This record gives sequence, C-alpha cells and structure tokens, in this order.
Amino acid sequence: MYFIYLILKWTLRLSIPVFLFGLICFYWIKWENEANITNLESKVPSCNAALLLGTSRYLEGGSQNLYFTYRIQAAGKLFAQGKIKKIILSGDNRANDYNEPREMKKALRKMGIPDSCLIADYAGLRTFDSMVRCKEVFGQDSIIVISQEFHNERALFIARRINLNAFGFNAQKVTTQKTYHMMTREFFSRIKCVLDLYVFDTKPKHLGEKIVI
Repeated sequence: MYFIYLILKWTLRLSIPVFLFGLICFYWIKWENEANITNLESKVPSCNAALLLGTSRYLEGGSQNLYFTYRIQAAGKLFAQGKIKKIILSGDNRANDYNEPREMKKALRKMGIPDSCLIADYAGLRTFDSMVRCKEVFGQDSIIVISQEFHNERALFIARRINLNAFGFNAQKVTTQKTYHMMTREFFSRIKCVLDLYVFDTKPKHLGEKIVI
C-alpha cells in the first residue's frame, strides 16, 4: 500500500508542472499568430501555393470525417477565387489502405481542380514535417496553410521558427465529431511542438531532393 501511495504522490506532483507547462504552450501558440489567421476568404492574401494539412477521410466505422471534408471545401474556395495557383497536399502515407494525400487529391479533383495544380507530399507524417518540407523540399518562402483554426495556430508557430512566411485560412469548425478527443490531443501536441523546436532540435523523418512547383 505504501508503494502505491508513493506512486500516486509523485504522479500528482509531476502532473501539476506538466499541466502548467502545457497551458503555457497552448496559449503561447494560440495567441502568437492571431493576426495571421482568418476565416474570411477576402482577407487571405494571394499566394503561389497553399499547404493543405491532411487527416483521415473517414472515421472508424466508415462515417465521414468532417475535419477532412471542411478542409477540402476551404481549399476549393481559395482556388476558385484565384487566391492560390497550386495546392500541396501534405499528409500521412503509412500503408496501402491509408493515404491522406491520395484521398485529398481525389476529393479536389471532383471539385474540378486539375491534376497539374495538385502536388502530393506523401511524407507529411506530422505537422512539423509538413511545414519544414514545404520550405526545404517544395521551395516555398510564403504559403497559405489550410486546416481548422487550432491546427493553423500550431502550423504558423512552426513556420515562424523556420523562417517560412505563412498565413492561415481556417476551414469550418467541427462541433459534432470527437471535439473533446481532438482538443486533448492538441494540448499534448503543443507541448511536443515547443519541445521539438526549443529542446530536441527535431528534424523531419524524410526530406529528399527539391521538387519545383
């Protein structure tokens, strides 16, 4: 019993500073780029390319993932209005039956966007990798990032540290699917983001030769 008591005591002692550090990371990332993130197409500057951040097309059980659907719609709006010329589709390609860039490309084709304007980045294993590869592999100095607001905040935080000029365009907010799970995941992702940039000096898993777009 005493051993269990010690475990509980030290777990509590360690969880408090971790939680406080997490809050600092969360709001630091949230507030830093507020001026460069918008929900309105009219406020988005014109740019050569957008970076569309990936997620799964379907939820477990096969139902539609609204995070995916709304990001596709947002990318289609910017392209239709001439705000962007190309779209980098950056996501995970972990298995033959799971390929985020492929699914994004299929969805955008259905909206009438030509293949020549869609560039797949199959090594965007996480947001950090997507942002670094956008600059180092695809050679972009300025980019419009398309995702939900909370995701854009973290993406732009990374962009500033790698000297990538980025502006965030928010896809529609999801209020009916896994919102608690998503925000809990985002809380810990922001801790990891700060540690990657300031402590671990993390590098993307894959870089490779430059791709001209």
